[in-house]
Amino acid sequence: MRPADLRALLRRVRRDSVTLGDAGDRILESPMESLEFATLDHQRSLRLGFPEVVLAQGKTPDQVAAIARRLLRRAGVVMVTRADPAARAALLREHPGAQVHERARIVVMRRRRAARPRGSVLVVSAGTADLPVAEEALITARTLGSRAHLVADVGVAGLHRLLAHRRSLRSARVVVAVAGLEGALPSVVGGLVARPVIAVPTSVGYGAHFRGLAPLLAMMNSCAAGVTVVNVDNGFGAGYAASQINALAAEK
Repeated sequence: MRPADLRALLRRVRRDSVTLGDAGDRILESPMESLEFATLDHQRSLRLGFPEVVLAQGKTPDQVAAIARRLLRRAGVVMVTRADPAARAALLREHPGAQVHERARIVVMRRRRAARPRGSVLVVSAGTADLPVAEEALITARTLGSRAHLVADVGVAGLHRLLAHRRSLRSARVVVAVAGLEGALPSVVGGLVARPVIAVPTSVGYGAHFRGLAPLLAMMNSCAAGVTVVNVDNGFGAGYAASQINALAAEK
């Protein structure tokens, strides 16, 4: 049940078209669902505004499909992250109309129309090799209801490429900056905009890069104020946080 569904139910109670007892039963109806391999949280959207997101990594294709089927039936929308080709195929068999984002490794299944997007989230990536993580952030933000755009390949090795997008950077409510190698892009962005900047280090780089540790430490030690950092390759976490900040601004 979404917050909008709860408000609609309470309005029906006020109009006496639904009894108080029936409304209580619907609210209390199975907040959790136990499967052999998972326990589903069906009230996640009431608390956080969006249903439980499925991490496909480490699960079998059949497990992913079963979890998504039950969440979709109750929530009307399901987002599955880190879906490999086998998981994507299983989800498409389950729901042929699913939206598959191969590079982001995200599958979105819907039984209801998406709400009109709001606000503005801008995702910038330092290099083309960072695009899988950047698109994970982008698709996550869009699925959660944000108007989100991507600016690709604007790393600091050619600073003029980033500066060409100054208007977009300054008009966004939140900026997600994705970079590997030395991880300098978020600091530069943080020095250009009076907006929250969410930094995402990626595992793109050479040997001393230590699979993302080097940019992670560089971003955590950024001298630009207002830069926060998520874990290595965590485009999902960045996109989710950006969408929450964007939604809060839209409410105001």
